[in-house]
Amino acid sequence: MHIVSDLPRKVQEEEDWITLSDGCRLGIRIWRPVDAENDPVPAILEYLPYRKRDLTAMRDVQTHAYWAGHGYAGVRVDIRGSGESDGVLTDEYLQQELDDGVEVLRWLVQQPWCTGDIGMIGISWGGFNGLQIAALQPPELKAVITLCSTDDRYADDVHHMGGCLLGDNLSWASTMFDGNTCPPDPQLVGERWRDMWLERLEGSGLWLATWLQHQRRDDYWKHGSVCEEFSRIRCPVYAVSGWADGYCNAVFRLLEGLDVPRKGLVGPWAHKYPHLGVPGPAIGFLQESLRWWDYWLKGKETGIMDEPMLRVWMQESVPPSARYKSRPGRWVSEPSWPSPRIVPSYFRLTSGHDLLPIQQGAEASVAGNDIPLSVRSPLSVGLYAGKWCSYNAPPDLPHDQREEDGGSLIFQTPRLEKEIEICGQPVVELDIEADQPVAMVALRLADIAQDDKATRISYGLLNLTHRDSDEFPEPLVPGKRYRVRILLKHIAQNFPVGNAIRLSLSTSYWPLAWPAPVPVKLTVHPATSRLILPCREPQPQEEAALPEFGLPEAAPPLAVTVIQPTQEAWRVIRDLAKDQTILEVINDEGTFRIDNIDLELSSRVIERYTYDYGNYDSLSGWTEWERSFRRGDWMVRSVTRTLMTSNAESFRLRATLDAYEGEGRVFSKSWDEEIPRDLI
Repeated sequence: MHIVSDLPRKVQEEEDWITLSDGCRLGIRIWRPVDAENDPVPAILEYLPYRKRDLTAMRDVQTHAYWAGHGYAGVRVDIRGSGESDGVLTDEYLQQELDDGVEVLRWLVQQPWCTGDIGMIGISWGGFNGLQIAALQPPELKAVITLCSTDDRYADDVHHMGGCLLGDNLSWASTMFDGNTCPPDPQLVGERWRDMWLERLEGSGLWLATWLQHQRRDDYWKHGSVCEEFSRIRCPVYAVSGWADGYCNAVFRLLEGLDVPRKGLVGPWAHKYPHLGVPGPAIGFLQESLRWWDYWLKGKETGIMDEPMLRVWMQESVPPSARYKSRPGRWVSEPSWPSPRIVPSYFRLTSGHDLLPIQQGAEASVAGNDIPLSVRSPLSVGLYAGKWCSYNAPPDLPHDQREEDGGSLIFQTPRLEKEIEICGQPVVELDIEADQPVAMVALRLADIAQDDKATRISYGLLNLTHRDSDEFPEPLVPGKRYRVRILLKHIAQNFPVGNAIRLSLSTSYWPLAWPAPVPVKLTVHPATSRLILPCREPQPQEEAALPEFGLPEAAPPLAVTVIQPTQEAWRVIRDLAKDQTILEVINDEGTFRIDNIDLELSSRVIERYTYDYGNYDSLSGWTEWERSFRRGDWMVRSVTRTLMTSNAESFRLRATLDAYEGEGRVFSKSWDEEIPRDLI
């Protein structure tokens, strides 16, 4: 990271409040040129619940000050009920949040230092509400950069995938359960801090219970899903993600669905800003964002809209690892999306477990040679899957898939005599039957090296009761054959000569996804099933002409003192004596002090996903967060615990929240809820 200390304009920083029409005050932090009142600038808004004063302070200082030094006002606002903002946060993307965001935009254009032109940027939550607020069409919002976000809150978010309930649904709910226990800083809000804190502790609720009450695509999930009506977005959109992120699919849907000036960028990264991108290579994303803002907010000709609509990192073959420092590859581009240069290649499945190219006109000739294949996977399939959304800390990418394949049906190509490159969304069409009314299928696409190591390239899930509709699922008829279509994650990947391509099919994928209520046997009819790969021919001259992104830059960092370093672990524990398996994830963020406000922070989370051999009623997910804030004699601490279990009929949630001021416990609350399963 190159630190830029000699920015073109001198920057000042201030903290303030915005008073909304209902009297609620939102905490705001602004970086802007010191002479902006005489020479007004556009504003770039990032609108999050992640606490501008501490939890995102290190990132914010380096990004917003960078933009400010180049002639913008970098603005960070904490959503109602978070940080130093008034109120209580009770769920994601509520209409109140969006309405407040529109008011923030109106406030910004009234400031003497603002030209009236505003952009919104954000990663994850801020990427979501940037799109959602754009769909409200506020005239002040002129352009958006959305990173690691989605247009579809049901089909492609942390909660569900292919109608299956994701393990990250519990993990993410627990993260916000902890986040909602954080107090406002007394240094800013004064003696009000305690009342504000207690109000949050009492009122924020158990979000996981709310989410589990909506197991199909109903109006709850349609709210905030801009894919319901893409045409409502009328401002330019730059969509960004990474192949290791959970949200890369949305980039391609936004490019296809929007009818506004738009661009897409997908690198090798996990859930991170690209200038901080891991796996690398990280890029000069702040410079790239300036080109976008200068064009749309200042009317400067930067050339950014003359470049291809889509740029992606074409990954090369690598050995499997749960953590990569970087992924070898190269940048490729497409002038439009969908691209006419992406050509589908078809591969048929065989009863001999082969994956063979389908020659034109030959598909019908193999349909009669159908010998069904069956699989009933052990619950261990998925222990090496990593997380649905990789943060790459602790190491959370998928490892060698050979152990997973032991409990799966596999189909594999011969060793390649010619390299294959794919760019887009692999699709699998299956002719399949199940022996239970509720079943899921997990599909994994792997690059098989010459030493047989298996690196997962893409994957997809389908709750087979959702085969026709996420809104109106229907149970299966045991023994009946169905034709289903499973969409895998988008990817750009090179398969070199000598490697092979493997498709693996399993009936569970725990704990990435919660399994079906009881064990299931799936039977596949290979001759009438196929894999479709989005193949792309290299364009060496075009790729050589692509402009480089440059090296990562940022403004000077925030001064912090590390008191206790971070610790992390990702362990698979097989206790053969107890016939029990545990996946344990530990992320201890250590303890550090933000020097300029003398605030000491620490946090630690443990997640455990457990099952007894062959016992579907033994599945459990358990999380524990502990977090503390300290300044001098002032110290608060919270501990949240969540346990999720299930049987064939229902999910059960048990959770506790304890909060401490000094050594005394000042708040305690518990939950015990049972929620029926709804074909999941």
